[in-house]
Amino acid sequence: MTTGLLIILFLVLILPFAIKAVERRLEWFLLVMGAAAALVSGVWGRELLGRALSDPLLITAAVLIAGLLFRMFTRQIDGSVRWLQRIMPERLLYALIVMVLGLVSSMITAIIAALVLVTVVAALRLGRRSEIRLVILACYSIGLGAALTPIGEPLSTITVKKLSADFSFLFHLIGLDVLTAILLFGMLAAVWVDPPLERVAVSGGEKARETVFSVLGRAFNVYVFVMALTLLGAGFEPLIREHLTDVAPGTLYWINMLSAVLDNATLAAAEISPLMQYDAIRAILLGLLISGGMLIPGNIPNIIAAGKLRITSVEWAKFGVPVGLVALVVYYFIGIR
Repeated sequence: MTTGLLIILFLVLILPFAIKAVERRLEWFLLVMGAAAALVSGVWGRELLGRALSDPLLITAAVLIAGLLFRMFTRQIDGSVRWLQRIMPERLLYALIVMVLGLVSSMITAIIAALVLVTVVAALRLGRRSEIRLVILACYSIGLGAALTPIGEPLSTITVKKLSADFSFLFHLIGLDVLTAILLFGMLAAVWVDPPLERVAVSGGEKARETVFSVLGRAFNVYVFVMALTLLGAGFEPLIREHLTDVAPGTLYWINMLSAVLDNATLAAAEISPLMQYDAIRAILLGLLISGGMLIPGNIPNIIAAGKLRITSVEWAKFGVPVGLVALVVYYFIGIR
């Protein structure tokens, strides 16, 4: 079993970067790999299939409804963004987008924050490199910020339930770490995201609107992605429970870079125990949350943003992986070690 799952993990990490066909249909590739992992680990069955079919429903519904609403208000959103570009320095605007979305994601959920992000970024009309950088930094911020309350994302919900903790537990445990990271990602956006060299004078009404078909297509892709992550998480859970539950928290911090391709909620469910010291739980959570921004499958906001803005795995990794590695090193030396 272990050998088979390690081969699947290797394929998940390598093939999206090596084969264009896999990159173009990443969600279907991950679905196949998830099914293979479930079969290899022996967890495939009616219950898992039912969970894989039902888990994506709420997320998909949110993506679909929000997508249709944002489509209806394209002109207003576009006009509001251009007004903000006129009244404040653009680099300040980019920093505020990253920080505000990170701060509110714990209350409006990571999914809605990601949908707001892609709508605003589309209206900014940035150059390709700047667009990718802004999206990735904002997704890091959203992924971290959403973990501050149990309603922000599945990882925080599962953690609070496992520990029988109250609503504010995660804020008290990792709040300072997360708020510091959100501030730093906002500052990086102000420095690394360049305003467009010239403003294209296109009104919201003249800008091509998304079709209903494309909104439906994106929602379906998200459904397949979440289904794939459910199967991957279930398939790898026996391996995680067998080999990682007794590992030292500092080591788990680095091993949790698996969160870049595996469901971080599954990893949290397998690793976190009420018997752990709070410092150990903090180390595990920060490793999962930071690593989740490194690659597209690492977080639902990444999946939504990459799908809407057609960001490839290679484009994401070129910027997302170095940012994540630096953040992991910094947090390790200032508070995990």
